[in-house]
Amino acid sequence: MFPIEYFLGLILIGICAGFVSGLLGVGGGFLIVPLQYFLLKYIGVNPDLAMLISLGTSLAIIIPTALSGAYRHTRKMDNILKPGIKFGIFGIIGGAIGGAVASTLPSRILEIIFGCLLLFIVVNNIININKEDNEAKIPFNLISIGIIGLLVGFSSGLLGVGGGIFLIAILTTLLGFSMIESIGTSSIFISLTAVGGFLSYIVSGWGVCTFPYSIGYVSIINFALIACFSVPLASVGAKVAHKMPQKKLKIIFSIVVLYMALKMLNILP
Repeated sequence: MFPIEYFLGLILIGICAGFVSGLLGVGGGFLIVPLQYFLLKYIGVNPDLAMLISLGTSLAIIIPTALSGAYRHTRKMDNILKPGIKFGIFGIIGGAIGGAVASTLPSRILEIIFGCLLLFIVVNNIININKEDNEAKIPFNLISIGIIGLLVGFSSGLLGVGGGIFLIAILTTLLGFSMIESIGTSSIFISLTAVGGFLSYIVSGWGVCTFPYSIGYVSIINFALIACFSVPLASVGAKVAHKMPQKKLKIIFSIVVLYMALKMLNILP
């Protein structure tokens, strides 16, 4: 039913997304979504359906992948668990709402939203590339945790990503977290937030999705092959992150995000 290159493509996505997830604390969704989308379109899947499958399946993959990276980070930093869980509780609610909204929007609108948000993150990282220690600009309390958790969670469900790329920018820019603390906290957050969006895509695609071997908009084949490689590679990436200077992490983060932003906006072929 599927060509062999489709399965090879899924394996490569798992390897790349898993390592980047652990290294940058981003869940890998910003890679898993567009790469799955391009792969599904390659085998002839309708673009609108391809986007929804990519979003829903990405969130399913992010859960075990992020947990793998989070476990490795918490072994190095015991101060990230509580804030990660607090953000994640609100993120689950936001993710469920975002997932429900996404199923009502055309794929091109989602691509443009995705690309513009990624460009914003790249600009923010370039501006703060040399900052090792950041000053908190807003208080870290239940109100800020709730607002940030809901908004990032909503973007997670809407765009099929864990939300880590947005949370890291917020933690480093507004709350004074270091890059490595933000990455660790984010990995915990996204493993929780992805649950809300994942469930929304199952419900919204139930009885509607026509893609073989899927539950709602979640492809079982895509999930199994990608997660099989992304989970162990996330642990490897997290281990590497703790040995790398913050500036190098920011540079790698910015380059990867910029590429995917330009790809989603159709600026790159």
